[in-house]
Amino acid sequence: MSLFMLLMAFVFMVISLNFMNFNSSLLVEWDIFSSSSKIFLFNFYMDWMSTLFFSFVALISGSVLYFSGSYMPMNSKFRGFMILVFMFVLSMFFMVFSLNLVSMMLGWDGLGIISYILVVFYNNEKSNSAGMLTVMSNRIGDSALLLSVAYFMEMSSWNYLLLDECLDVMVVSLIIMAAMTKSAQIPFSAWLPAAMAAPTPVSALVHSSTLVTAGVYLLIRFSDLMQDFKILSVLMYLGVLTTLMSSLSALFEPDFKKVVALSTLSQLGIMVMTLCMGFGSLAFIHLLTHAVFKALLFMCSGKVIHSVGDYQDARKMGGEIFNLPITSAIMVLSSYALCGVPFLSGFYSKDLIIEYSLMGDMFFFNYCLYMLIVGLSSSYSFRLLFLSMISFTNQNVSLMSDEEDWVMLVSKFGLLVMSLLSGALLMWVCMSSSNMISLGYMFKWMAFISMLMGVVVGVWICVWNKKGNMFLTNLKFLEIFMIMWNLPMLSGMKFGFSSMSLYLSLVKLDLGWLEVFSGAGFYKLFSSSSLFLGGWNLNNIKNILMIFIISLMFMELVI
Repeated sequence: MSLFMLLMAFVFMVISLNFMNFNSSLLVEWDIFSSSSKIFLFNFYMDWMSTLFFSFVALISGSVLYFSGSYMPMNSKFRGFMILVFMFVLSMFFMVFSLNLVSMMLGWDGLGIISYILVVFYNNEKSNSAGMLTVMSNRIGDSALLLSVAYFMEMSSWNYLLLDECLDVMVVSLIIMAAMTKSAQIPFSAWLPAAMAAPTPVSALVHSSTLVTAGVYLLIRFSDLMQDFKILSVLMYLGVLTTLMSSLSALFEPDFKKVVALSTLSQLGIMVMTLCMGFGSLAFIHLLTHAVFKALLFMCSGKVIHSVGDYQDARKMGGEIFNLPITSAIMVLSSYALCGVPFLSGFYSKDLIIEYSLMGDMFFFNYCLYMLIVGLSSSYSFRLLFLSMISFTNQNVSLMSDEEDWVMLVSKFGLLVMSLLSGALLMWVCMSSSNMISLGYMFKWMAFISMLMGVVVGVWICVWNKKGNMFLTNLKFLEIFMIMWNLPMLSGMKFGFSSMSLYLSLVKLDLGWLEVFSGAGFYKLFSSSSLFLGGWNLNNIKNILMIFIISLMFMELVI
């Protein structure tokens, strides 16, 4: 199956280059049935963007499936795991190539359902709670996309690329809501680190090129129809806040896989920020390059975790540069690509994003935020490398690490080549002619200087704590960074408790009103009414005199 995925990656890459060369696209329509004046079509739209994106998805899927053959135990669950991964890629196929919003819902919903099954693969308490948080967060976006489908019915077509009229602000808000939940932007960011309860091959596939990038891809497809809306400026600052929150949380997070997941979250925020500034092609290039080196980083982290007895605490690692030299070298290269080291894949898109943002007419505070984002990405990357590779080992003496598993090494080779070359290749192919960049000498070097300063800060934090000075870890205000600005409490435990309390109170209220307006309530009402009316039928002189006096007073008022 992995060879089939790699063959699909090659085929779709050739088709994408052909579409670029001839500036063409392909629309395939299937007439399902027609009723009176209604025609129900199932259509696929293939252009250079969709085919190139799916070629990267197929490349990563093939590498992950080959990697899973050695990482996952060969038992009865492995075959089901492979089928689920293949269904995940099939859902991605429907989502990428669907021109119709209804058929896109097949892939969109399939991604959410299969990701839930993969997150709860180990079937323990942690994975079950993480899976429930994941699927409930994504259902908000699914409902928003369903409402946007209903709005598109008034526009006489569900084909979003064929619309000539401007979208309504409500439709744009619903599409942005769907993309925010799927790409884990604030305030829906808590599910992404929680989904690390899934097996590492799932994390390498889901959190690099499929589930989390589906929202960004949806925004890229709708970017031409949403450029005139003011809500994009709000979304841009949400992307900046997401990047800042995840970077600060990754700087103090001890869990190895969660640090990599938080780095994914920070890069997703950069993609959303770039897209809202109007650079859709640049955001798409950063999406592809990030998918490659982040999948490679997840696979290397899986090998490191596997070698230390399945511990995910980075403080229990160390010395892996001597035990796993090849894996350590690959992990260092992928981390360098994440930081934006010159002439690696992440450098070309990330440096161009920073330069475009510096050329914009923005506040000075925005420039400081962008430089802080660049520095923090270097800080948490080098902190992770220091704890796992360079520092003295904290492993048990009974553990042994080696590089004898050639299946894991071969599975990383294709992604390693793409991590080194994909940035330059995509720039030459996708952006053959870019806008002129005119910056001063200091502005040109500002991103590189920020990266170096971030490296210094990350190494300083590690050395400070290694010396036994626990000043940084004892500061109370750092706890809010380690728990992602309390977002897990708001979207998970606290929100669930408050919603359950509200539900119980509504149930009590509902039961009370049902009793009032059902048989018991009507019986009490009719009984009291009959007793009241029955009293007037008695031959009581007091009642007769009262009725006579009230009648005289009424006649006097009328006359």
